[in-house]
Amino acid sequence: MDERRDLIVGNWKMHATHLEAIQKIQKLSYRLRPEDFERVEVVVAPPFTALRAAQLVIETDHLPIRLGAQNVHWEDQGAFTGEVSAPMLAKLAVTHVIVGHSERRTLFAETDTIVNRKLKAVIRHGMRPILCVGETLEEREVGSTEEVVVRMVRDGLAGIPPEAVAATAIAYEPVWAIGTGHHADPDDAGAVAELIRGTIRARVGEVADQIRILYGGSVNPGNIKGFMAKRHIDGALVGGASLDPDTFAAVVRYWV
Repeated sequence: MDERRDLIVGNWKMHATHLEAIQKIQKLSYRLRPEDFERVEVVVAPPFTALRAAQLVIETDHLPIRLGAQNVHWEDQGAFTGEVSAPMLAKLAVTHVIVGHSERRTLFAETDTIVNRKLKAVIRHGMRPILCVGETLEEREVGSTEEVVVRMVRDGLAGIPPEAVAATAIAYEPVWAIGTGHHADPDDAGAVAELIRGTIRARVGEVADQIRILYGGSVNPGNIKGFMAKRHIDGALVGGASLDPDTFAAVVRYWV
């Protein structure tokens, strides 16, 4: 349990031009110290149009910040207008890819089957997937949280070998808490994280202890400590709070 390094991911969603991305990444690096990066793996996931600029500033300035992507197509190439493939992302030195975010599921009708295909593409090209799972408000109100989360974890990881499962992070993001200013109670989030780890352990055994489970849903400097205090939560998937370098740095340095 102690060997899992914290993972904090900034999901910028549809914000920031490539020039703004350079500024945000540089400002973030100025606000973090070497010891912060020793304790936390920091990932920023800008829009596709900013990935190349982000890659260059990270590599040129030798920044210990990882580059993430917000989405991917499951095929390596083809007639899929407007889509971006895993090989394209890998060539940009992307290390992490968010798969199955609730906005992709609800706004773009992504099913568990589609999410699973995308996750396999990410792994196939040597990157680390961040699989997002979580219930809607309606599902929560009828008591279906556990059923929904277990299904999403099980179906999302279907056909993935244990060693690849170990490299996958799972982000629990209750849909009703994303971008609303509301967040799950840390005890509830911790219980769901434990459920996720137990679900994975039932399939791949002790490998489950290597997986990092993140909380996502209106994370900010004021509530991050409560989530990180939970035994089965190893980081956060941060939305709006990641757009401001000062605020995101405060989330990363939650223990200070």
